[in-house]
Amino acid sequence: MGSPTESAPTRRHPRAADPLRRLGGVPVAVVTAVLAVATVLVATALTGAVVAPALLDPGALVRWSLPAVGALADLSAALTVGALLLATVALPVTTVPGAVRPLAEPSALRLACAAATAWAVTTVLRAVLGYADLAGRSLGDPVFGTELGSFLRDLDLGRGFLVTATVAVAVSLLAAGARTARAAGLLTVLALVGLIPAALTGHAASSGGHETAVTSLGLHLLGVSGWVGGLLALVLLRRGLGAALPVVARRYSGVAGWAFLLVATSGVINVASRLEIPADLATPYGLLVVAKAAALVLLGLAGWWHRRRTLPELAGPSTSPPITPARSRPFLRLALVEIWIMAVATGLAAALARTPPPTRQLDRVAPSPAEVVTGHPLPPRPEPMRMIDVWQPDLLWVLVTAVLAVLYLAGVVRLARRGDRWPLPRTLVWLAGLAVVGYVTCGAPAAYGRVLFSAHMVAHMTLTMVAPPLLVLGAPVTLASRALRPRRDGTRGPRELLLAAVGSPTTRVLTHPVLVAVLFAGSLVLFYYSGLFELALTTHVGHELMYAHFLLAGYLFAWVLIGIDPGPRRPAYPLRVMLLFATMAFHAFFGVSLVSGTEVLAADHFGALGRDWGRDLLADQRYGGGIAWGLGEVPTLFLVVAIVVLWARSDEREARRRDRAADRDGDAELEAYNARLAALARRHDPRAR
Repeated sequence: MGSPTESAPTRRHPRAADPLRRLGGVPVAVVTAVLAVATVLVATALTGAVVAPALLDPGALVRWSLPAVGALADLSAALTVGALLLATVALPVTTVPGAVRPLAEPSALRLACAAATAWAVTTVLRAVLGYADLAGRSLGDPVFGTELGSFLRDLDLGRGFLVTATVAVAVSLLAAGARTARAAGLLTVLALVGLIPAALTGHAASSGGHETAVTSLGLHLLGVSGWVGGLLALVLLRRGLGAALPVVARRYSGVAGWAFLLVATSGVINVASRLEIPADLATPYGLLVVAKAAALVLLGLAGWWHRRRTLPELAGPSTSPPITPARSRPFLRLALVEIWIMAVATGLAAALARTPPPTRQLDRVAPSPAEVVTGHPLPPRPEPMRMIDVWQPDLLWVLVTAVLAVLYLAGVVRLARRGDRWPLPRTLVWLAGLAVVGYVTCGAPAAYGRVLFSAHMVAHMTLTMVAPPLLVLGAPVTLASRALRPRRDGTRGPRELLLAAVGSPTTRVLTHPVLVAVLFAGSLVLFYYSGLFELALTTHVGHELMYAHFLLAGYLFAWVLIGIDPGPRRPAYPLRVMLLFATMAFHAFFGVSLVSGTEVLAADHFGALGRDWGRDLLADQRYGGGIAWGLGEVPTLFLVVAIVVLWARSDEREARRRDRAADRDGDAELEAYNARLAALARRHDPRAR
């Protein structure tokens, strides 16, 4: 990664002035990779993870190469995400005199291109070595190639490798031609998609509390990639940043703080799902966990020292001359130490992936059919009290609702401290909307929605018809645009990213009334009368995407009808009423089709749960159709009332605007209108000729 990782020196900052020049000319990326590989090899040797098995030994080459390649793949993935994240939020877009080097952003994208290429190559190697290890076949076995194809096509682990490699190749190709921060942001999202298979196919996929373990591991990978990859990219791009280094370092520090919190929280949750008692910390797996925790503590202390000492020194006083090597040396050297600790932690993580968690033989009851199919025990017979005391927390949605509530309240508090006033009703409806989302995704609707079609339909209708209007009336974009401080250094913070997203062509397309109606109502047919419904019931990612789709479709629909946030132009109020009634008529038609249907949807799933209470499958589905038909009546009435109220207020605002204009110009608009009518009358009056 020679040219992408080390930017060409500028005249102001020659190579000899690089504070990290004493590495002897060895690129930082190479030293980091070697350290990660050395760590994983030592760790796997100490834990016995590379000991030859008694049966089906793939050979020493596979046993030792697989963890090393895994560490390199993890490091490449992190660098890909980190470089793209820097290009999106930390690198200045425009040239600020004396502060910004305009070539930094393309350099970050070239670095991401090179890192994604390495990610793709190491993922392919990981797939080949992983299958050899799983099947116990040497790489030279005559049937190895044929079996490898079946592995990539038929097994979840193989398909995961294939998805990750495909994403990495796509990111590499697209990053090679990308030149804008918007492109970098889209590529960041794409790169994060490539991390999902790792969360689904690791030890978390087979641990107790499968869904919590998978979600926590996914969040852990997200935090690690932004944190480790971002710092490594910052150091690799240091010479191309020039005088912008203090700005970029300060912006990265904010990202790193949130990433540290995410990594620590998700790590604790993930470990708790695998280690059952404190004595497990003395096992090989537990010792690796302790070593990773120690590395996390050291990195936290380094981050604290950066904020306390090195970042202020790097920025210098406001009247200081352009940055010099003496000012940047403390920051860069501590950053280099951080990177090497991160490399060790990456090696330990790769060793953890090769080390089985501790298990113990206990007298456990055989899982019920519901536990086998859904991963959760069959809930008790639904009764009124069960709607209150039955809970099935979903870690992802617990975090989403909690973070959105905290951020909203923080914005309200910031406005209050500034002397601005934010309407209390907006705060209350926003919190009420989040409470509805939290209850549906973590409460009784979530628990019963896996075993009863009718309960699933309650969750669906609530997420699309009840929660979105409340969230939309909370006006979160308006609050954010007022509470968040605009950046003056050319970088893109939360406010800039939010406003750019709201005004983007993609948002204009997504909020087009016709497309919104199709997403809201038309997707019902596609979702329920295809394999998507059963996929959402039987897979964790499908289940989370189902919730996200319901909520997003409902939010866009409510935003078009009653939204008060800034954004693309909404249709006129009469058209909004027509759109609402047409869409709800389709909703009613869908409910009728379920009530009159004779074929059970997702019959294999619902029929395998061993449920011994409640209605039979077809009767419950018809009951769910009645819910889809009737549950939308109250939200529809609420939306109609809201549209009428907004319509009346709009007319009042327009009338006040006209009155103010008339007071300013003496009603010139009315005079001009009367004059035009008089001219028309004279033109058609024969006596005036």
